[in-house]
Amino acid sequence: QVHVVESGGGLVQAGGSLRLSCATSGSIFTITTMGWYRQAPGNQRELIASLTRSGRTDYADSVKGRFTISGDNAKGTVYLQMNSLKPEDTGVYYCKVYASTLTMPAYNIDYWGQGTQVTVSS
Repeated sequence: QVHVVESGGGLVQAGGSLRLSCATSGSIFTITTMGWYRQAPGNQRELIASLTRSGRTDYADSVKGRFTISGDNAKGTVYLQMNSLKPEDTGVYYCKVYASTLTMPAYNIDYWGQGTQVTVSS
């Protein structure tokens, strides 16, 4: 069993900053990738940023230069620093962990958090 919990969302004015945190717990064997997704009202969930076990980061074009993902895959923690926020950044932000467990160390599956709301006012 793996648990993923996000925190740090809230209401902020355009141009402001927020820092999201994600922590994992449970019987994790190895985390391969950790990522942040965003789902705006009426839209599909989209990948915003990801961090691999080797330290590689990737970003959606819409957030490059404004958002920074960081963390420690070995510890199961990941953060998303969001600067210069825009109203279009509004949505529910989800943390996803692609990991294997102690009972099934050879199989990686996705584990999702419950999401945290980010609202950017204009």
